[in-house]
Amino acid sequence: MQGSPWHVLHVLSNHEKRVAQHLDARSVEHYLPFYAERVKWTDRTVVTERPLFSGYVFARVRRQSKIAVISIPGVLRLLGDEEWNMVSAEELEKIRAGLSSGLLLRPHPNVTVGTRVRVRDGIFGGVEGVVTDLRHQCRVAISLFAVRQCFSVEVSLDSLQVLERTVSIPALNQAPAMGY
Repeated sequence: MQGSPWHVLHVLSNHEKRVAQHLDARSVEHYLPFYAERVKWTDRTVVTERPLFSGYVFARVRRQSKIAVISIPGVLRLLGDEEWNMVSAEELEKIRAGLSSGLLLRPHPNVTVGTRVRVRDGIFGGVEGVVTDLRHQCRVAISLFAVRQCFSVEVSLDSLQVLERTVSIPALNQAPAMGY
């Protein structure tokens, strides 16, 4: 099956390692990429391994073993029944090579222009806005209700929390949908 695309197993959050152990026991080829992260506990700082894609494990599943894989505790569903929603071997090989060469691969929120966000920290901590530009940093438009005007601020993507709703950019000129 070398070179064939990978299915994606959608698993319960924080069950990725356990699912990988079950796949190992069933001799199913799988890949679970990890990154190292420093976590500050109350009494010390530790380095822990976290899945690069939280809630997902990649597996090469033969047609006859799909039922056995879906029945693994913690597996919610098997993605990738069609070619367009499977992960190519080349994509996973690049991720593997990047991690093994020491590149700092980290999970990243899917932020696009029009995404509603909340600034986590800094002077504007807690303020909600809409992403208007993505370059070196992320430009967020914030509305000031009283004067019905907006201003933008550039913040790092790390200090943003993605909210559920997305807004089209022309909506910025209408009634305020975000702000203080």
